[in-house]
Amino acid sequence: MLQKIKIDKELVRQRFRRTLSSYGSNAIVQKSMAIELSEMICREKAEGPFNRVLEVGSGSGSLMAELLTRCSVKSYYANDLVEESLPCLHKVLESFPVEKFHFISGDIECRDILPSALDLVVSNATLQWLDDLDDFFSTMFNHLRPGGLLAFSTFSTSNMREIASIEDVGLCYHSIEELEMLAGRYFDIIVCREEEQRLEFSSPEALLHHIRQTGVNGLLRRSWTKSRYQYFVAEYRRLFSCKNGVYLTYHPVYCCLKKKLV
Repeated sequence: MLQKIKIDKELVRQRFRRTLSSYGSNAIVQKSMAIELSEMICREKAEGPFNRVLEVGSGSGSLMAELLTRCSVKSYYANDLVEESLPCLHKVLESFPVEKFHFISGDIECRDILPSALDLVVSNATLQWLDDLDDFFSTMFNHLRPGGLLAFSTFSTSNMREIASIEDVGLCYHSIEELEMLAGRYFDIIVCREEEQRLEFSSPEALLHHIRQTGVNGLLRRSWTKSRYQYFVAEYRRLFSCKNGVYLTYHPVYCCLKKKLV
């Protein structure tokens, strides 16, 4: 039976900090999600700049780059658990004219002070790491201006199911129906859709390298013993082989929401 575990935010921070330099070139799915999310936002914002934008989980700046390529933003607030990601964001900003930039370090769920009257709150491949999604939606509702947008991508129930089936541990992903229900308390749903993407790797060892290089293994502190490693590799090859080696499923969800007028 799959064990749903409480997220260790400090471990998540450590894992993503270690992979700042490798994340961009290895997070293939997250990169495609950033492109799709930014295009979805710009379809809703046909003209004119965003005055005030908050990004939750800005990381190495992948979504920031995609969004600023397509949209004009006057004031950009970027939040991330990893304070060391700030130089990555400054590098992105060298190519784009933003009048004001503010970095908010730390866990978004523990921040008492956040910018208000926001036009847009955006987040790519991050919300699955939050403890209380309902509270997050409520907080963003309170900090958005009337009619402001909350647009995000995250992962749903089939994400990395192959690994979870062997390790018997995984994140507590929300189904798209659960996301719509939680968000619908505060927002009108403009778009909410899901898809599955399957990546193929030459071997289970190559797959594990991919996981380590993207930092998404921030679930447990336990170390890999030789016997556990050998068991995982053998089981993965036995259960999830394909023509080119082995495969791994990603299950992205994309949502664009508008703050309800109350």
